[in-house]
Amino acid sequence: MKEQAKPHNHHPSLSVGIIGGGIAGSTIALRLAELGINVEIFEEGTSLVNGPPICHLHAGGNLYREISDEQCIALLQQSIDSLKIFPHTVNIRPTVIATPKHDKGEPDALIPRLEKLQSFYQQLVNEDPANQVIGKPASYFKLYYQEDLEALSKLGMPSCPVSFDDWMIPVARNLDLDQFKYPLVLVQEYGWSVFRLAATANLALNKLPTSRVHTQSKVTHVSQYADSSWQIEYQKYDTNCQDHVTHHLNVDYLINACGFQTGVIDDMAKQQRSRLVEFKAAYVTQWPDCQGSWPEVIFHGERGTPDGMAQLTPYPDGYFQLHGMTEDITLFKQGLVKSTSHSAQPKLSDSFIRKIKSGWDNNEVDTRTTRAIKHMSRFVPTYQSAQVGGKPLFGAQQVPGDDITLRAADVSFAGNRYARTEIVKASSALSAANSIVKQLQHDGLFALHNSNASQSIEQSFPVTRSLSAHDVEAYAIQLAQERDYPEALAKTLSFDLES
Repeated sequence: MKEQAKPHNHHPSLSVGIIGGGIAGSTIALRLAELGINVEIFEEGTSLVNGPPICHLHAGGNLYREISDEQCIALLQQSIDSLKIFPHTVNIRPTVIATPKHDKGEPDALIPRLEKLQSFYQQLVNEDPANQVIGKPASYFKLYYQEDLEALSKLGMPSCPVSFDDWMIPVARNLDLDQFKYPLVLVQEYGWSVFRLAATANLALNKLPTSRVHTQSKVTHVSQYADSSWQIEYQKYDTNCQDHVTHHLNVDYLINACGFQTGVIDDMAKQQRSRLVEFKAAYVTQWPDCQGSWPEVIFHGERGTPDGMAQLTPYPDGYFQLHGMTEDITLFKQGLVKSTSHSAQPKLSDSFIRKIKSGWDNNEVDTRTTRAIKHMSRFVPTYQSAQVGGKPLFGAQQVPGDDITLRAADVSFAGNRYARTEIVKASSALSAANSIVKQLQHDGLFALHNSNASQSIEQSFPVTRSLSAHDVEAYAIQLAQERDYPEALAKTLSFDLES
């Protein structure tokens, strides 16, 4: 009988409070609880990991032409590490990047970055073969020219793709090939399931004896004692008396992982910070006429214009998630706000807060999803037959500083025994967690045993990695049902890619 996985066996007296149970707060809670640190995590919702739509691993950041090569390399490293910790959360399929003729960019400009990323990936695999989690480095990307796609368009549609060319057949057969600049790029950028991430976090933290998860708990105040420990005041929704009951809890260290509401806790803690917050949405569609297994496809475009980037993200059962980087689809007028000299919390208008707290008006769901379908059908004409497949995936995203193009960020430290997470992409959550462990060591609050200090990333998460793919998917489907989304968004999409 297989021995049950256990967290590390030392139990320091250190206690850490984490406010916010999104992907950042949950990953940090897992990292610390696996080390035996006592963790208290607070989440307003009924389960962990909600918030902005997560659909893409960003193993190289190739969706974003405007970010630096350094950010792309950081995202590649972070994505590889994250996949090693959350192996059952990935949707294994490639991504195709296409540049329309009306776009100002040139696809050849991507090639030097892709070659740099490929070389860096090869270096990581040479250092540790366990880093090979997104295919072989030699197959990190492949270029396709118009004549290549015209030849592929004449081939039959494979039901189960086994090569890069197989993945390109539905693309070749459904795009108006004369609309694009060449080459098109196929790259080993995988999908990421927000529901299986949520399932992993909920299941693992409930198994860890050093973690306590406080769901339906709203933090109303924090204060610091002279000895630098913190008191957290929170209200717990009592289902028996239909009321909110106020509680107090003391911790040695406080982590602010509140996502777009991070500034609220910053203000309570008297820690000023400059940041942006942007409300965004992606749209759930079902395409009954879909044929074959699709890769994700990115159609580049200028952000915030009618020609903004379009993103087609596949799921099982003919479901696709759509982004359209225009103000009528994914972006919103007045949806981008910034902090002030008086408050670290950017103020979104009440209409966005109502969406986050109470949901969407059905008419707006239909209107914006229909616009997303129309935007996609500019590039994939047959997509005009797609239908509304469910309510949008949505939320507000914080970006530290004032550069809305920033993608690789993790954590910052302020005051005494206080950290704030500032991830923009989910793959940065583990980096934030590791930085906090180092800070706890630096402050003398925690010491790694020699056996733990030499452990690999995988060895640092024995309980998290012990979860089975079946259990993760089953609980993910349950969460999708509870959150009123199609089960398809929680199911595993996995194919063997070309070696």
